[in-house]
Amino acid sequence: MKIEVCCPDIASVRRAIEGGADRIELCTALELDGLTPTREEIRQAVSMCHAAGVVVHVLIRSREGDFVYNETEAGQMADEIVMALEEGADGIVIGALTKDGDLDVPMCTRWIAVAREWQKEHGKADLGITFHRAFDVCRNPMQALEEIIAMGCNRLLTSGQEPSAVKGIPMLKTLVEASAGRLCILAGAGVSAENYMQIVEEAGVCEVHGSFKGGVPRR
Repeated sequence: MKIEVCCPDIASVRRAIEGGADRIELCTALELDGLTPTREEIRQAVSMCHAAGVVVHVLIRSREGDFVYNETEAGQMADEIVMALEEGADGIVIGALTKDGDLDVPMCTRWIAVAREWQKEHGKADLGITFHRAFDVCRNPMQALEEIIAMGCNRLLTSGQEPSAVKGIPMLKTLVEASAGRLCILAGAGVSAENYMQIVEEAGVCEVHGSFKGGVPRR
């Protein structure tokens, strides 16, 4: 079982490392549900984390609001993916929907192709790709799960389409069973040191995600 800590700044990265996080998701503007961090923030976080053996995934999200993006925004996020990888990120966190509430498979596939091409050109051995909580507002979660797997994502960050992962335990369990080991279900939203083991045990997830402002739980 792994713990991913959502870090909106370098100070929180430092705390996550000291607390024993397995991986961080680096973003900025957490009050806006997270946006793409700057190049300098990525560079600093990667340097700190890699020195401590901690994995860094970078959120790719160009603006606040919904997850329906136009071509200009899609191109900007493709550039942000390259920027994150250039600075040493071990993975990216992406997601996009259509105006009808389905996964925007062509757009996400394009971003993944950008990442995989960079990986191939630069000989990067491993690259994690997470689909984020845009999933939690899609209209057909089971169809979306299969599309996320088919696109080649390694994990799905989700609260089980509920406001919190605790409330979403029934759906999280269903997703774990349906995914059958084809990707990791990463439970997030309202996860704390007090409730993370309940989520792990009842939903069967292999990883949890949270800001853990009260401290990363010891295992």
